[in-house]
Amino acid sequence: MKWLITRDEEKKHLLVAAILLFIFILPMLILGENAHMRIHDNLDSNVAWYKSMADHGQIVAPFDSVVPQIMDASRDAFPSQFTGILWLYAIFPPFGAYAMSQIIIIVVAFIGMYCLLKRYFIKSKDAYLIRIYVSVAFAITPFWPPGMLSMMGMPLTFWAFLAIRENQASWREWLVLSLLPFYSSFVLGFFYFLAMMGFLWFRDLLVKRKWNLRFLGGIAYMTMIYLLVEYRLVFSMLSESGAESHRNEFIQSTNSLLETAQLAIKNYFFGHFADPTLHLFVIVPMSFLVLWLVIRDKSWLTERNFVHLFILNIVLSIWYAFWFYEGWQPLKEQFSLLTTFNFARFHFLRPMILYLLFAVSCLILWRIGAKWRLLVKVAIFSQLLLLFASNPEIVYHYINPVPSFRAFYAKDEFAAIAERIGQPLDSYKVVSIGIHPAIAEYNGFYTADGYVNSYPLPYKQAFREVISSELDKCQDLEAYYDNWGSRCYVFSSELGKRYLWDKNSSKVIKNLQINSEALTSLGVAYVFSALPIENAAKNNLLLVDTFTDDDAAWKIYLYQIVID
Repeated sequence: MKWLITRDEEKKHLLVAAILLFIFILPMLILGENAHMRIHDNLDSNVAWYKSMADHGQIVAPFDSVVPQIMDASRDAFPSQFTGILWLYAIFPPFGAYAMSQIIIIVVAFIGMYCLLKRYFIKSKDAYLIRIYVSVAFAITPFWPPGMLSMMGMPLTFWAFLAIRENQASWREWLVLSLLPFYSSFVLGFFYFLAMMGFLWFRDLLVKRKWNLRFLGGIAYMTMIYLLVEYRLVFSMLSESGAESHRNEFIQSTNSLLETAQLAIKNYFFGHFADPTLHLFVIVPMSFLVLWLVIRDKSWLTERNFVHLFILNIVLSIWYAFWFYEGWQPLKEQFSLLTTFNFARFHFLRPMILYLLFAVSCLILWRIGAKWRLLVKVAIFSQLLLLFASNPEIVYHYINPVPSFRAFYAKDEFAAIAERIGQPLDSYKVVSIGIHPAIAEYNGFYTADGYVNSYPLPYKQAFREVISSELDKCQDLEAYYDNWGSRCYVFSSELGKRYLWDKNSSKVIKNLQINSEALTSLGVAYVFSALPIENAAKNNLLLVDTFTDDDAAWKIYLYQIVID
């Protein structure tokens, strides 16, 4: 009878969890395009890519073709047509596709973490509050939106792999392994997860002396599906006919040993911008409290889950920092794969690891007694409160204000610009100054600048001719472009790495020095500037018109390149 009551109580709290998740996404649903969200690695890139490819029939473009609207970048540099998020943008309006993707991620993240905790980590019937509300916390962690289920789908996949490992899997677990690759990224998440599964299999081999071919087969099976889904990336890496990628010039390992140690500590406590987990104020103190109890009671053998997760969390931060240690650079120069592929991204495992650590820490305290259970409830409530306060609408509207979706892309304003130019959009190219090129891309313009993960190295070198004088003025910008260069932007030393100069700004660009002839050689005819350029004539730029719109965040100065 007691078990039935517990089950009924758990169902009630599952309903509460569903309501909480709905409340979390409600601002986005109510506000629509007036909602605010992350710009970095989101609106400034992926959303515009997906819309551009959908609008121009590039989703199923032939292998080795180019995307002319975005820097003539290779189609193979973007997700393949088997990636589900692309089809959301092909079927629905951009904001609708974005919102639907967010809902999918949150729902799957909750289900995955709940199933994982219930079956393997929080089995106690009376600890259902922990598994339910830690799962809610994980689901509303401020995940990277374009990553799809690359990080947030890991708990569900871990649940499936652990069942396969223990020979308890049904068709459901294998279905998870079959479908997740179609809504996640191999190189931006699951390569590292599958590597972890490989380490776990190898550990079992050493300890249990069993090959467990079913578990190994599951790892190979999911890896094979990923390679098929991301066949464009695989073929482009194996092909010798394509142009060398700008990634071959990456120089990232520049930190001293002291700087590496500082970065490891920073990452451990604050996380990474690509996978922020907001773990500093609640999860970290809870884990250290439990660590003290485990050491005091000498219970590290009975609390192995906690010990393993605690150590793994430290190792991931150390590895992340160590990847940027200067001692790596000679080896990276010898092996291009170490330059072009970011092995530091094992930190993408941390959201799952941290919330598993949180759940296990809560369980250990839960078992001690009533007072400790009260502490657990307070901790979970506090973490949920922190996460709700970090809702994108709150963060990007009030705490760190940025333009809304509608204001950022300024659709009507850029339609007016296109009408003023009066030429077919594919007959000329544009570049932007003071705003992200993704805005022009989103609105159908063909850009010579942009933010792309991989594009031909010769293009990077040719574009450098445009901005070489500006780079010479600013060592920081020069290193940013030369050592990385994924943002192939028309940089201004006066503006630095700021790209959100809205229509209320009084800033004036006084001494711009760009090579307009190099721009015209790239097919550029017009420059969209968010700020007036005082010495425009010296750069062969003629002011054609200015544009504003009530719904737009920008005042756009339209310049035409005129070379005598």
